[in-house]
Amino acid sequence: MNQNRRDALRIGSILGLAITAGLLKPSDVFAADWQANVFDAKSLEAALKAMGGDTFTTSKDVAVTGPDIAENGAVVPVSVSSSVPNTEMIAILVEKNPNPLSASFNIPAGTEPAVSTRVKMGGTSNVHALVKADGKWYVASKEIKVTLGGCGG
Repeated sequence: MNQNRRDALRIGSILGLAITAGLLKPSDVFAADWQANVFDAKSLEAALKAMGGDTFTTSKDVAVTGPDIAENGAVVPVSVSSSVPNTEMIAILVEKNPNPLSASFNIPAGTEPAVSTRVKMGGTSNVHALVKADGKWYVASKEIKVTLGGCGG
C-alpha cells in the first residue's frame, strides 16, 4: 500500500516539475479532446451524430463481450476488440441509458485495439461498440440483461 502511494507522489512530482519547466503543457497530460456534447447526448442517435458516426456498417471484425445476465447494473464488465485495420477509436454505448455514451477510447497507432471497462446500466439494454478505422465507422452489439436486486429474475 505504501509503495503505491510513493509511486503516485513520485509521478505527480515529475509531472509537476515538467509542467513548471515548460516541457509539458497541462493539455498534453490531461484530456484535451473532451467533447461534452457527445457525453451529454440524450439518445443513441444524438451520440452517434455528435461523434460523426452517422453512417456505420455492422462488422464481424468488432467483438463485444460481456455477461449475458448482469446481476448488478452498477458494474457491468464490457470488453471490445477490433480486428479492423487502422482502428483509431473505440466507443461503448448503452442504448437505454439516459446518456448512451459510456466510454470512448482513442487508440494510438501500433496499439492493440482492445479495451475493457465496467459500465453502468439502468436496465436490460443493447450495448454497442462503435469503432472508427480509416475514417469509416463499424458497429457490433450485444444484449445484456440486468436483473433487479440481483435475484436472477
